[in-house]
Amino acid sequence: MYVIPAIDLLGGKCVRLIQGEYHRNINYEENPAKKAIEFLQAGAEWLHIIDLDGAKVGKCVNVDAIRDIIQHVKELKVQVGGGIRDRESISKILDMGVTRVILGTKAISDFGWFSDVAKEFAGKVVLSLDARGSKVATHGWKKDNPQELIDLAKQAAGLPLSAIIYTDINKDGMLAGPNIERTRALAEAVDIPIIAAGGVTTIEDIKKLAEVKVISAAIVGRALYEETMGLAEAIKLCQELDG
Repeated sequence: MYVIPAIDLLGGKCVRLIQGEYHRNINYEENPAKKAIEFLQAGAEWLHIIDLDGAKVGKCVNVDAIRDIIQHVKELKVQVGGGIRDRESISKILDMGVTRVILGTKAISDFGWFSDVAKEFAGKVVLSLDARGSKVATHGWKKDNPQELIDLAKQAAGLPLSAIIYTDINKDGMLAGPNIERTRALAEAVDIPIIAAGGVTTIEDIKKLAEVKVISAAIVGRALYEETMGLAEAIKLCQELDG
C-alpha cells in the first residue's frame, strides 16, 4: 500500500472541508505549490488534487493553481478531480502533465459517457465513489444517488480504470479514522485497485489499512496539515509492511 497526500483547492488556496461542507473550510496554505514541495521532500510518489470550486460548479476552475503545482513537483505523479465532466476537460487536464483524472458526478449520472471515456483514456481514469453509508453522493457531495456503492463499483469493474477511490463522507475531514470494513468489502468485491479516503488520521490507521492487503493506497489530507501523522513516517511504515 502507498500513501497519497492531498491538496484541496478553494479560491486557489489549499484548504480542507469538514464532511464536504463548503461553509466548514479550514485554510491551511496560501501557496499550494509550497505544500506539494513539502510532500515531495517527505518521499511522496503521488499527489491527489481536488478542485473544490470545480466540483461545486461543474467545470474546472483552479486550472492555474493546478498547473503551478505540477510545474513545481514534476517528479510526482498527480491525480486531479473536481468538476471534470466532459471529454475536453479530461484532455486539458492530462495535457498539463497529470497522470490520471478522477471522475465522479458525470461518471455516475451518465455511465455510458463514462464507459466511453474510460476506454478512450485507458489507464488514465479513476472512478471516485463518495458515499454516506452505502449510498453514493454526487455534485460536490450535495446530491445523494439511489445507487449502492458496491453495485456501482461492480458495474465499473469491466472498464480499463486505473483505480477506484472510496471516500466515506461522514469520516472526511473529521480526524476520526477511516471506514476500514466498508473499504475492505469494496476491495474484495472488485478486481480494481481500491484507494481509501476519508478520516485517515494516525499511523495506526495506516497500519490497519495496509494490513488489509486488498487496499492499494490511502489518501491523507487534514491529518498531514494538523500534524496528527507524519507523511515520511507513514510512507516508511508502508514500505516496511510491504517487505
